Amino acid sequence: MNLRPKMNLKVSQRQVLTPGLVQMVSVLALNKLELKEMINAEIVENPVLEEIEESSHTLDEISGREGDRERSAEEVAQQKTETEKDPFDEIDFGSYFQDYLDPGFRATSSNFEEFDKPSFENFLSTPTTLSDHLLWQVGSLTLAPDLREAVESILGNLDDNGYLTAADDEIFSPETATELRQMALAVVHQLDPLGVGARDLRECLLLQARAANKQLCDALEDFGATPEIDPEDDPDLEVDTLRARLRIVDTAIAIVQNHIALLENRDTREIVRLLRSQHEIVEQAIAFIRTLDPRPGQRYNQFETRLIEPDVAFVKRGEEYVVVMNEEDLPALRLNAGYRRMLRTKTTEKDVRDYVKERYRSAIQLLRNIEQRKNTIVRTCDVIVRRQQEFLERGVDGLRPMMIKEVAEEIGVHPSTVSRAVANKYVHTAQGVYELRFFFSEGVNGPEGGDLPLLLLKKKVKKLIEEEDPRKPLTDDHLTAELNRQGIRVTRRTVAKYREDMQIPSTHRRRKRD
Repeated sequence: MNLRPKMNLKVSQRQVLTPGLVQMVSVLALNKLELKEMINAEIVENPVLEEIEESSHTLDEISGREGDRERSAEEVAQQKTETEKDPFDEIDFGSYFQDYLDPGFRATSSNFEEFDKPSFENFLSTPTTLSDHLLWQVGSLTLAPDLREAVESILGNLDDNGYLTAADDEIFSPETATELRQMALAVVHQLDPLGVGARDLRECLLLQARAANKQLCDALEDFGATPEIDPEDDPDLEVDTLRARLRIVDTAIAIVQNHIALLENRDTREIVRLLRSQHEIVEQAIAFIRTLDPRPGQRYNQFETRLIEPDVAFVKRGEEYVVVMNEEDLPALRLNAGYRRMLRTKTTEKDVRDYVKERYRSAIQLLRNIEQRKNTIVRTCDVIVRRQQEFLERGVDGLRPMMIKEVAEEIGVHPSTVSRAVANKYVHTAQGVYELRFFFSEGVNGPEGGDLPLLLLKKKVKKLIEEEDPRKPLTDDHLTAELNRQGIRVTRRTVAKYREDMQIPSTHRRRKRD
């Protein structure tokens, strides 16, 4: 075999994201609070970047800055006469230092002070979790060591709703006796909130209903009465009331234990027939079941309150709406002049010069990207304001369909750029605070030949269902026909899809039977 080296020329095109471009994409997607955190982190990591305090500018400092600028100009002129030039000096930093060196790069006055600022009530302490709440209760109980360990094993396997989803083999070791497992589960079932430790919805509701049953029985016992009516009893209004409530709770227990599927389908008539009970008692029992908590753990597993601060505002000035960026509280940045002088000193070591150069490049790239982020958001919002005038005047009913692709074409950028510009960002309007993505939605053929946003279509579907006769709920065909009658051209499949998106049950499940 004859092996000889060969040289081939191959031409190809590849898209390569530079570090600066990657940072630009990342900065664009940040909201105001996230951008503030990022800037603070960059200030810590990059000594070339400085934050300017609002009250740090005195007359002496301003005079000193003017002197520094004059000396810097002389140094530059002197270096230009030298035969050896540093490639770094060929970069035009003039415009950047003019804006970012002194007196500092800061947000322009945006008159955003007219809007309410977040109060300290929005900053909440860490809430108690379900696990903390249950372990605190167990700690106050006198339990044998092996029983306490078994109880804690159960608590460690509860989900956010308070349900026990793990199998016994996953919770306990093979040596744990069955009796000990049952005792541990009984302890958990007695803890607050009632219903934790249940395997499913039926057991969760039963635990709460049986606890109510026990309370009523104990109350009757305190009166020296029994749950059953004794002919020899003297009339007692309070005892009679307790017995009536007990009957309702007992009926609720029977419904949950044996007929929960009929309850989900709201088939009251069949439940009455199977229980051989009075219709009124069954209705009251169902009303009691609705007071029970199907997810008892959620009250202690609340997510932390999310602080929302608008990135932009649509403010009416005269007869027009204008876009105002909210740059309040964002750090004002400048480039450190001391490091610049270090670069122009011949005695500075090469390693130090290289490090400072790299830090300057990084700082200027960040300042560019912050400015680019602002420009992109403002241009995008300008289009939103121009297209959503009716919303700004009338509210949601005036919303118009608008696609991200259309806005991108109008401002001359890729749709992904607009998508990042509106991601996780909020706007303050006269109609309230809205996420910027709220203004983007597809449309269907609405009345008078105009497009109707899907948001309003869903709103109309929901309103029709809320106003329907619960004994004769509207089918998807009926909803479609009514919308078409109003001039909204939509198919049955579309109506069914958006009804399901709003988690509205089907006609069969909405029907209320006598």
